[in-house]
Amino acid sequence: MKIILRTSWLFFTAMLAAPAMQAAEAVAPGTWHPQSLAQALANMIIFAVIGVAAAVIGFKVFDKCTPGDLTKEIIENKNVAAAIVGGAVILGVCLIIAAAMLG
Repeated sequence: MKIILRTSWLFFTAMLAAPAMQAAEAVAPGTWHPQSLAQALANMIIFAVIGVAAAVIGFKVFDKCTPGDLTKEIIENKNVAAAIVGGAVILGVCLIIAAAMLG
């Protein structure tokens, strides 16, 4: 157990020290790639918020395009088939969003 904790601690500290070691290999300014751990975390949070919002909007658009109320069908009527369709729609939208974010 101590070996696992020591190894994970060494890995964690190496990950924090990696940006400092790569400072000599600075990327040209004007790029959207993060230059530090804080910038990477900020980008991750921004992309996550945009991604979740786009997934919810995509589900709502799909719900409006189909007959009936999918949300009501899932929550009130406990329709498993409707829940599977809703989950598939959300996964499909999320795959598109992830591909767009990766470029």
